[in-house]
Amino acid sequence: MTDFDVRAKDWDDVPDRIERAGAVAEALREQVSLSPTMTALEYGCGTGLLSFALQPFLGPITLADSSTGMLDVLREKIANSGIKTMTPLKLDLAADPLPAQRFDLVYTLMVLHHIPDTAKILQSFQSLLKPGGILCIADLDREDGSFHSHEPGFDGHNGFERAELRLELEKTGFDNIRFTTCYKMIKGERTYSLFLAVGEKQ
Repeated sequence: MTDFDVRAKDWDDVPDRIERAGAVAEALREQVSLSPTMTALEYGCGTGLLSFALQPFLGPITLADSSTGMLDVLREKIANSGIKTMTPLKLDLAADPLPAQRFDLVYTLMVLHHIPDTAKILQSFQSLLKPGGILCIADLDREDGSFHSHEPGFDGHNGFERAELRLELEKTGFDNIRFTTCYKMIKGERTYSLFLAVGEKQ
C-alpha cells in the first residue's frame, strides 16, 4: 500500500485541493478550446478533482492512476455522480505498456515532479496523443526543496524551471508551447507558484 493509497479516503476533505483543481481547470479552459467531441486522459488523476471540473466541457475522459486507493474513491464518486463519460484506469507509465487508445487531450496536475524520468514520461504523453493533440501540465515552479521536505523518501523534482521544461517539450516534439501561472499554493508558511504548460503535438 502506498502513501497515496492511505491518504485517498480523506483526499477531498482538504478545501485547498478543491480550490486548486478549480483554478487549474479555469486556466486550462482559458488556454485550450475544449469541446464535447474531445477525448481526454488525465494521468495521475487521484480522486479526479480536476477531471470533474473539466467534465462538462469534454467528451469521454479516461482517468489513470497507479494508486488503487485513489481509484477506489474515484469509482465511488463516478457512480454517485451518475456521469457516464468518465472511466478509471489503473496505469503506471513507468512500468506498464501504453494503452491502445489515443487522445485529443492529455493533462496532469501536480504529477510530473513526482516522476524521476521527465523525458520518458513526456515521450509517453506524446505517443498517447493524436496528431495535433494537446498536452497540459500543471505543476510546481522550481522551489528550494521545502515542498517535500517532510517526505524523506521523495525522489522526484523540486519543481521545474520553465525554460528547461520548454526545451524538454520541444525535444519531445511539441510546439506552440506556452506557460502561464495558474495558482499560488500555501503550504505551511510558504507560498509556491504553479505553472500551466501547454504544448501541441506536431
